[in-house]
Amino acid sequence: MTLRLYCFGESGNAYKAALTLELAGLDWEPVWVDFFNGAARSPEFLALNPMGEVPVMVDGAVTLSQSGAIQDYVSSKSGQFGGQSAAERREVLRWMFWDNHKMSGQAGSLRFLMNFLPEEKRPAPVIDWLSGRVRAALGVLERGLEGQDWLVGGRSTIADLACCGYLYYPEPFGFDRADWPNIDAWLDRIAALPGWKPPYDLMPGSPADRA
Repeated sequence: MTLRLYCFGESGNAYKAALTLELAGLDWEPVWVDFFNGAARSPEFLALNPMGEVPVMVDGAVTLSQSGAIQDYVSSKSGQFGGQSAAERREVLRWMFWDNHKMSGQAGSLRFLMNFLPEEKRPAPVIDWLSGRVRAALGVLERGLEGQDWLVGGRSTIADLACCGYLYYPEPFGFDRADWPNIDAWLDRIAALPGWKPPYDLMPGSPADRA
């Protein structure tokens, strides 16, 4: 049975789930959610996910929201990209929880404010504050990759596929790969995994479609 992922291309959180599905080799298809025209707040979508967010994955009788939960499900279903011991699994979860709160939670908001709001509505003090938070998070990630290829256990895991979620997007949000050599090399390693695709090649919807 084909899994369905409700998503849109601009969403870094949806990209984490889509990338995990693609790299795991599962049979899946994207279902576009017209987020910028309010589709995630429609009664039909809220019946699917009362949180009103993408991504949402449907696999038969199983419906899951939140990228981390979906990534964990895909890892368990496919037997790929998970920790190989209880200690490694906890370390994978540690990085994923950190990403949700410290990296993606800040980078996603900053990227939205800098690119998807009309210029006259972009709040400069908030952008400045978030920029500092993102730089701090990038510093943590850069140090976490010091002397190692992957975040956990010497192999790619869903920790890597979570923490990279916003870092392949072309829209500017203060992230320049040249400033972060460990992150830069790590992003190249992820992109070399069989089946990797950038966000706008993997999911429908892009800023160009709305231009």
